[in-house]
Formats: sequence, C-alpha cells, structure tokens
Amino acid sequence: MSVPLSLRVAAVLLWVSGVGFGLPCLTAIRSLIAGHGVPRLFGFPAYGEGPFEQRGISTTVPLLLAFFLVCVFEVAAGVPLWSGRKVGALLSIGVIPFAAIFWWGFALPIPPLFALTRVALIALSWRSLT
Repeated sequence: MSVPLSLRVAAVLLWVSGVGFGLPCLTAIRSLIAGHGVPRLFGFPAYGEGPFEQRGISTTVPLLLAFFLVCVFEVAAGVPLWSGRKVGALLSIGVIPFAAIFWWGFALPIPPLFALTRVALIALSWRSLT
C-alpha cells in the first residue's frame, strides 16, 4: 500500500522544523558556553529576548538542550510517519505540547503553523496509517 502524500508532507514539515530550529539551537548553545550570549540570526535573537526572558527565565544551556531534544523528537517522528506508521503520527502529535512551550517562550512564529498543518494532514490520512 502506498503512503499518502499528505503523510509525506507532514513528515517533511517535521524534519524542516526539527532541523531548521535544532541546528541553530546548537549554535546558540556553543555561543552561550563560550560566554558570548545568545547569537543573532538574520537580525533576530536566536532563542532569546522572548516571553521566557520577559518573565525572568534566562536563556541557558539546559533550556536550549531541552529544546534541542524536542527538535530531535520531531525529526525522529518524521521517520515512521514517512512510512505511514501510526507511531510516527502519535509521536508527531505528542511532541506538540512540549514544543509549544518553547515556541511561545522563544517567540517562534513558524513552528506552530507547521504543527497545525501537519496535524491536519495526519487527520486527513489517519485511516491509512498502519
């Protein structure tokens, strides 16, 4: 049985989000460890100056490592989802509450749009999951 295109697109969205925010997270971790603070990417602070900091939660290496772990889970969820496996769909949906904390705290506007889109795509093809 072939995997619906909607599930493949949802998997790609997971990978784009996980890699696209995970790799810069590593750069930010390296910058913090070196004592340079949060770097700027394309003119924006990489994981700083958002609601976390406005509420007294500084961007730290442990905080960024936790977000990086969420990004790893997103990438990992994409693998079985690409093959049309239900475990990938469940992991993709299950990681959202954890990721949403960081999306809000770091003021990241794109990942919630990707998550909403992938949930809709998964819902469209739920019956085809194995």
